[in-house]
Amino acid sequence: MKLTVTTFVSLDGVMQSPGGPEEDRSNDFDLGGWLVPYADEDMGAIVGGWFAGADALLLGRRTYDIMAAYWPDVTDPEEGKINVLPKYVASRSPRTLTWQNSHLLEGDLATAVTELKSRPGRELQVHGSGRLIESLLRSELVDELRLLTYPVIVGKGQRLFETGTSPAAWRLTDVKSTGNGVIAHTYQYAGKPAIGTFEVGADGKEQNVLAAG
Repeated sequence: MKLTVTTFVSLDGVMQSPGGPEEDRSNDFDLGGWLVPYADEDMGAIVGGWFAGADALLLGRRTYDIMAAYWPDVTDPEEGKINVLPKYVASRSPRTLTWQNSHLLEGDLATAVTELKSRPGRELQVHGSGRLIESLLRSELVDELRLLTYPVIVGKGQRLFETGTSPAAWRLTDVKSTGNGVIAHTYQYAGKPAIGTFEVGADGKEQNVLAAG
């Protein structure tokens, strides 16, 4: 299965508690729900299209708790398909998982996720789960990033790419926008980033020169 990451971010990269004040108040975060004013049918169509490709979910502990408190109450047969999908939870501590078809990952995370990716299927999807995403990026296990960027600066809170995130290059494969100004970018992993410099060539024109390696 291909491992995809979908997350909501503000213009300044904040991903904490996008859907409501009570999702995540850690570190006294009091601006939860910052994406709600921008939710519309366009956004629903984009996210719904991505969800349709999921054969399993991989979630961090906090994101699992947020989703498990909401989705079991969704009884619409189309929207509620997420309830029957296998859900794998990365947590450092033992816990009881009550959401239908949920499984706790045990042992080394990279090893467990590599095994999940080796199974037949379309997509193993990560949603939210900032700390989990950091670990997956360090292990070069993410095949595709799907970022919905909202036209708001939050100014504080957990950011998607914190200091220490592993360097990587990504290739843009798709861009969509919504009527409320949300931009959805899709990127595929392209390996380690290249570096270079600008120089003036013999013809007097500026050119970019990539470093060897």
